[in-house]
Amino acid sequence: MKALTWQAKRTVSVETVPDPQIIEPTDAIVRITSTAICGSDLHLYEVLGPFMDKGDIIGHEPMGIVEEVGSAVTNIKPGDRVVIPFNVSCGHCYMCRRGLQSQCETTQVHEYNTGGTLLGYSRLYGSLPGGQAELLRVPHADYGPIKVPQVGEDERYLFLSDVVPTAWQAVQYANTDEGGTLAVLGLGPIGQMSARIGKHLGLRVIAVDPVSERREMAERHGIETLGSLDGTADLLRELTDGRGPDAVIDAVGMEAHGAPVAGVAQAATGLLPSPAGRAMMQNAGVDRLSALYTAIDAVRRGGTISLAGVYGGAKDPLPMLNIFDKQIELRMGQCNVRNWVDDLLPLVDDPSDPLGVLDLKTHTASLDEGPEMYEKFQKKEDGCIKVVLKP
Repeated sequence: MKALTWQAKRTVSVETVPDPQIIEPTDAIVRITSTAICGSDLHLYEVLGPFMDKGDIIGHEPMGIVEEVGSAVTNIKPGDRVVIPFNVSCGHCYMCRRGLQSQCETTQVHEYNTGGTLLGYSRLYGSLPGGQAELLRVPHADYGPIKVPQVGEDERYLFLSDVVPTAWQAVQYANTDEGGTLAVLGLGPIGQMSARIGKHLGLRVIAVDPVSERREMAERHGIETLGSLDGTADLLRELTDGRGPDAVIDAVGMEAHGAPVAGVAQAATGLLPSPAGRAMMQNAGVDRLSALYTAIDAVRRGGTISLAGVYGGAKDPLPMLNIFDKQIELRMGQCNVRNWVDDLLPLVDDPSDPLGVLDLKTHTASLDEGPEMYEKFQKKEDGCIKVVLKP
């Protein structure tokens, strides 16, 4: 089969690789019909290279048709149309029973002391082959796959793999009463959907992004936007009676603009040989924290910051005086996809499309065009916000 593979920093290529096979009785093989490029994939493309191995199959937002199932899989069958959550969870361990599927004890990666295994996401999360491929082996298919109707555009359901539940969790973690004000920093796919979900749930939403095409997309859904990164916290206070928003979602993460020293450190780490780079990131890695600092500055006293953007630094400096003095609550973590599916399926299946899932994709491409689309997405060229690949 063909698959999109990591080769080196800022280099991915389509290669012919062996077809996946059933290994465990709880496995399934899915023929991929659509698979998206996520902003988190760009961290592999840029910063997390030391944890990647040449030839790793990437991608964690797939859906398709079941081709084969293991002997223990009874919830899906060949011919079913399914979305595959990006985190691999068993459904029966202590963590899964508590709705913390991203911390699944069955699939935790003990070598790096990280949570549950993720599709196509580096040694840090299990080095499991990902979904930017023609075929995908799905472990724990007796629990994970989400059955969806056989009719309708893939894009109506595809984003249940990551974007929609991640944004839903971010808004739930923001814990803002109806009528409150939610600020969203960053209008990539997660920020876009977080803003729409906040508005759907009755919040006033103000979103911040310097890229005009991203602001225009949010504005189509009734979101107030700010374009300036300078003085963002002051602007947000001016719009909220001088207090600041009740909650802020940081949908940017570790590669925020405006942190040149940390940016240099990240770049240098990425150029080290892989073992040295891994050791550096695990013991002395730092993130570019300008978005998080803005959130801490902007949120009102007693407010909440919800981190949806990925962070990976081991030695990040935080202004604990401000966090403590302002009595800020912090919520964060990988999304527990299966925990939110029952809430979300009716919304994405609704013909009125209340969350605007059909207005997120900006580019459709073949798998062979994947390398070009990674570069375009990383450089924010051509209004590129969300790419869907069709294997």
